Amino acid sequence: MSKPLQHKVLLDESEMPTRWYNVLHDLPTPPPPVLHPGTGQPVGPDDLAPLFPMDLILQEVATDQYVDIPGDVLDVYRLWRPSPLYRAHRLEKALGTPARIYYKYEGVSPAGSHKPNTAVPQAYYNAKAGIKKLTTETGAGQWGTALAFACAQYDLECEVWQVRASYDQKPYRRMMIETFGGIVHPSPSDLTEAGRTILAKDPDSTGSLGIAISEAVEVAAQDPTVNYALGSVLNHVLMHQTIIGEETLLQLAKIGESVDLLVGCTGGGSNFAGLMFPFLREKWAGGMAPAVRAVEPAACPSLTQGTYAYDFGDTIGMTPLMKMHTLGHDFVPDPIHAGGLRYHGMSPLISHLYEEKEIEAVAKPQSECFAAGVLFARTEGIVPAPEPTHALAVTVEEALRCKESGEERVILTALCGHGHLDLPAYDAYLSGAIVDHGWDDADLQAAVHDALEKLPALA
Repeated sequence: MSKPLQHKVLLDESEMPTRWYNVLHDLPTPPPPVLHPGTGQPVGPDDLAPLFPMDLILQEVATDQYVDIPGDVLDVYRLWRPSPLYRAHRLEKALGTPARIYYKYEGVSPAGSHKPNTAVPQAYYNAKAGIKKLTTETGAGQWGTALAFACAQYDLECEVWQVRASYDQKPYRRMMIETFGGIVHPSPSDLTEAGRTILAKDPDSTGSLGIAISEAVEVAAQDPTVNYALGSVLNHVLMHQTIIGEETLLQLAKIGESVDLLVGCTGGGSNFAGLMFPFLREKWAGGMAPAVRAVEPAACPSLTQGTYAYDFGDTIGMTPLMKMHTLGHDFVPDPIHAGGLRYHGMSPLISHLYEEKEIEAVAKPQSECFAAGVLFARTEGIVPAPEPTHALAVTVEEALRCKESGEERVILTALCGHGHLDLPAYDAYLSGAIVDHGWDDADLQAAVHDALEKLPALA
């Protein structure tokens, strides 16, 4: 009788990490500062105080290597953490590859994605500061769902602006947000000056994350009892997600496995950073030498075709200026099904690492991604969210290269969420209705140039 395959590597609750990792401590070179658009000078805590509680502001600028996770946050994390690490034996067999494929699965959370890893601490710190309500944007709806869940844990109100394209494509996300107690508006809306400005120009706008951010920030800035919560991009958000990578390192150590290639999808960067940053720490310390690859949609290629420059994080221009890979703050991507990856910019930390050649990046069309998602579902039994199918497409591609070369590489990917509420997207793919979108470099560069020309002059 053959030996049973080990599909899943688990940690006990007692083994769950109790600290977040701050990559700023170990970066080979420091990233450019965030700037105030009025003065052109680095922003300070007072500049961020209208939107965030001081605990999160201090985490945003901290350089300590680790930050302790509060006990109240750990108590909520234990509803689903530690999350499992799987070996994709059946996918490997279907591909006929000698590669060993692992995936860290975050779809076991209440929201079905990695997003509660930061939503819970953000809600906790805001409640601790006496805030009564949080506003936010959401693309695919996963972040809005996560924040609504987190706010319910700490008796906070939650108001969400969901990108219109996703609001229409993913009605069950809206229903889930409302079930957790959140209020949802399609964005652009007529509830804010930012939304009305966009609708005046384009009454049929499908929206963007940048527009939704503008609306949520506008509402938060008008009331001292209301704060804003961001689901990706910022340093403290990425730091909260590092519990993913810290757990994965412990799980791999349990089975004596090392990794040759790490792959993750990237929109704003939080899921990717959450898995990758602890591995980069080990790489810089000489403990391992994996390649690290970010995968983004060809329809919104901020890393691979964007410009590395200072830009607003939102469309209207209400946020500080961040140096990042950007397609221009007024860029409105095509309404692809991976709504969580439709952001005009990229996390400043991810952008900096890409500029320093610490990570790689590729872009994939959505038809290739859905093909990988369907193959994964039929072999591994999990229907992935549209976002991580981008990472799966590269995982499949690399596994087939190993088949051709005979190389036994170890590939680790981030399966950041399930697609149970994204089945209309799979229906579109299976019925042949998926359209691949891409951009000519010259068109993108012209659009970015026009957007950056509108920015305030920087010293």
